[in-house]
Amino acid sequence: SSTGQAPGDDSEVILCPQAIFRDPFRKGKNILVICDCYAPTGEPIPTNKRYNAAKIFSHPDVKAEEPWYGIEQEYTLLQKDTNWPLGWPLRGYPGPQGPYYCAAGADKSYGRDIVDAHYKACLYAGINISGINGEVMPGQWEFQVGPAVGISAGDQLWVSRYIVERITEIAGIVVTFDPFPISGDWNGANAHANYSTKSMRSDGGYEVIKKAIKKLGMRHKEHIAAYGEGN
Repeated sequence: SSTGQAPGDDSEVILCPQAIFRDPFRKGKNILVICDCYAPTGEPIPTNKRYNAAKIFSHPDVKAEEPWYGIEQEYTLLQKDTNWPLGWPLRGYPGPQGPYYCAAGADKSYGRDIVDAHYKACLYAGINISGINGEVMPGQWEFQVGPAVGISAGDQLWVSRYIVERITEIAGIVVTFDPFPISGDWNGANAHANYSTKSMRSDGGYEVIKKAIKKLGMRHKEHIAAYGEGN
């Protein structure tokens, strides 16, 4: 109940382990465990989105298509006491966007030590992290998870988010996944999902891709509504 996942009069939640990763902070035989959550009656709690996802990904037709995901997670580093982006003048603004994307240099790139530490920690944990880059807004970064197959992409992404929270905690920096942490004409931050199936990756796959896009277009509003707060 303390985390809003159960009512106060029946506060127990059952954790069911689903994926294991090496713990990059305690090392040794220590592990990080992704769990999903159930009520004492055995029913998945409302925020347990993994339950229905697992049923879909375990369907024989879906498994045969070997769905691949490559997820680009953007985030912003903030100064702890001001919640203002790292590298920005206090309550002021840097120069206009342009020189910061994939940049190098102390006047354009802010927080690389955190980003590199996160990358190494994810590799240690066994996450298929495959890239990093500085983003368009100064103090904003991106890492990529994947390619990962099926539901493992979600497990790996959530653990990679947890690890960046821990890395920034150690550094005394705040990380936010808010899509628009700064008002005005500044680049937004999201998690972009690249997706393909075995049919899409095979000969004639372009026609399969076009059919899939047409189907997605018919449910566009529902997908946007489920994409996350603040978009």
